[in-house]
Amino acid sequence: MMVGDQATAEDAVQEAFLGLHRNWQRIESSPNVLAYLRTAVVNACRSALRSRVRRQALLLRAARHDPPVWSAEAAAMDSEEGRIVLAAVAQLPRRQREVLAARYFLDLTEKEIAVLLGVTRGTVASTAARALGALARDLKEEL
Repeated sequence: MMVGDQATAEDAVQEAFLGLHRNWQRIESSPNVLAYLRTAVVNACRSALRSRVRRQALLLRAARHDPPVWSAEAAAMDSEEGRIVLAAVAQLPRRQREVLAARYFLDLTEKEIAVLLGVTRGTVASTAARALGALARDLKEEL
């Protein structure tokens, strides 16, 4: 549920258990071994998602092709609007950018985003609403 596919999830869990094994001397007497393992799994999932996003961004840049357009003017307008939107997104606070990226680029649900970011589902919903509101204000002024 956290990473979207079973193979990546299994890799994340395996990495967490390897970390537990490497640090066993230090944590074996701790009553929080299960909490340590859970945190390690969540962190490994976050790392896998970050890697996936970076890999997808590189692939998109490498395989980027322009969609068919009816005229050169339409192509120029499309690319200009894209730059304006990206500039507006870049101005958002980090958490708002994370929520929007997870929702619209990773297609994660609010619940999945909440787990990913370690916040409540309500925080995800309100953060997304604030981010979209800020974008609407900024883009209305720009366009």
